[in-house]
Formats: sequence, structure tokens, C-alpha cells
Amino acid sequence: MAVSEGYPEKYKKGYVIEGIKDVTDAIVFHSGTIIDKNSKTITSGGRVLTITGLGENMEGALNKSYNGLEKIDFKGIYYRKDIGFDL
Repeated sequence: MAVSEGYPEKYKKGYVIEGIKDVTDAIVFHSGTIIDKNSKTITSGGRVLTITGLGENMEGALNKSYNGLEKIDFKGIYYRKDIGFDL
């Protein structure tokens, strides 16, 4: 899950999100986003995006999720890099 810097406390909104269309091997779920008048995807909440990878095993699915997350960028993006690896 990609969140805005400062989440769950105070965080800023209104940053352009880049790279969503570059995620080809995972599913991107929007939660804290809006589309502006110029058709750009913008942050509008603390929990911004969730990237879900599917695979034949947990390791493959996690790798697809994290590879997808690495393609996405917006000012103040934050995500943990250890979720799912303690199985």
C-alpha cells in the first residue's frame, strides 16, 4: 500500500501520481485518489494506492506487488518494504 507522507497523522494532498500505467504485472487499486480537470491522477487521501500481485506462490506475488510499487511515484510517497516476508 502506498500512503502519503505523514499518514495516519497529518498528510498533504494534491500531488500528481506518476507511473500507474507502467504497472503491468499487478493490479492497482485506488483509494485516496481523484482525477483532476487535466485527467491527471492526484492524491486525495492518506491511503492512496494498493498494488496487488498475483503469482503461483507467495514470493512471486509479493515480488510483482513490490515491482509495481517501485514504478509509482508521487511527492511524499511511503510504503513499507517488509510486509508479507515474515510468512
